[in-house]
Amino acid sequence: MTWLRDVLVDLAEDSPQVDLAERTIMIRDRRRRTAISLVAAAMVVVTALGVTVAARLLPPGPDDAASVSDLPAKGVGPLSHAVRTYCRPASGRAPEDCRDGEWRLVTRDGRTYRVPDALPGLVPGRTGLRDSPLAISRDGGKIAYYGAEEETFVLRDLASGRRTTAPAKVPKEWLYSRTRLMLSDDGRYLTFMKNPQFKDPGLIFDLRAGAVRELPNGWVPAGLSPDGGTLTLSQYAPRSMLRTIPRLWTASGGGTSVTLPQDYEFSPLAPDGRSIAAVERYFARDFPCPRLGNLAVLDARTGVKLRSVIVQGLDAGVTSLSLRTWLGPEEVTALAESVPCDVEAYHEGPDEEAEQLDQPYRTLTAYAVNVETGRARKLTTYTAQDFFEIVLPGAV
Repeated sequence: MTWLRDVLVDLAEDSPQVDLAERTIMIRDRRRRTAISLVAAAMVVVTALGVTVAARLLPPGPDDAASVSDLPAKGVGPLSHAVRTYCRPASGRAPEDCRDGEWRLVTRDGRTYRVPDALPGLVPGRTGLRDSPLAISRDGGKIAYYGAEEETFVLRDLASGRRTTAPAKVPKEWLYSRTRLMLSDDGRYLTFMKNPQFKDPGLIFDLRAGAVRELPNGWVPAGLSPDGGTLTLSQYAPRSMLRTIPRLWTASGGGTSVTLPQDYEFSPLAPDGRSIAAVERYFARDFPCPRLGNLAVLDARTGVKLRSVIVQGLDAGVTSLSLRTWLGPEEVTALAESVPCDVEAYHEGPDEEAEQLDQPYRTLTAYAVNVETGRARKLTTYTAQDFFEIVLPGAV
């Protein structure tokens, strides 16, 4: 949801003046965040990021140790999703054989696998935090992740077992932020970006040609044209923006950007390659409680609003939606969350506790939302602490 992205942007040393809405969200959600206590004064910024990276997810269904095994070299079927586990919930139990910051893959037939060669999201002993990303191809047959041994990103075909290593190293230090990976449908292109950007660049790899290009960082990769030539990016804070970079491999320019007149939470690029869905954000200084906004469809290149609909059919109490994979030209997946209003927390200052436990696991619901009518239909549920560390096939 909004606070995660906004707070990360606010923490950047060279970020613009803090937006009031972002400050509201920071205060309101401070008790929901997961904090990692770091041992070195030089890691103050990383500690703050640890406070914000509260997205902790588990796969649905049995989570006993016998149901989880290491990913085989080959012969794995298409994935339903991937989730990351953290092991010290403030209440309730963690999964059996829980490993902090570990990626688990869940296949469509319900099998669950660890990815032992993927860099964990926590330093052993909980002495530091890093956000090691993972992406899944739209067909569920390929994954990309940061390989601890390779010190860069690795593409892995789950059925054949073929592995492809990115043609350039990516320092682990670049992972101390909210990172994003986007894998093209054919597995040829891999985009890496992060927020806040600090000093390092974003990257796009052509894994077939062994080429790499630097990108402007601080954005979220939203979509790539089938030929790999046009990249669409989105940004949440301090203002909602969209960016299009054409002629990606032949020109050096950064494309064109458009700043939107209001704040949005974006989906990936729609199947038509031109439009993008977005949930309107409603937070204000005198309105500390979250409220679900309308669903809009925008032209991704111009930012022009094409239409807006009221989302209908959600369970009572839903206050935020995270838009994910498109299921077709008219339906987009949305993970739903209910955030209670905490007026007391809104009026108090930041929590000064040195260390907090991970949030309790709870049930999150996925819907298919029709962008033409606003009608939502329930798809499935997940056992989760929050919905930011679940990865679905396609751009996230």
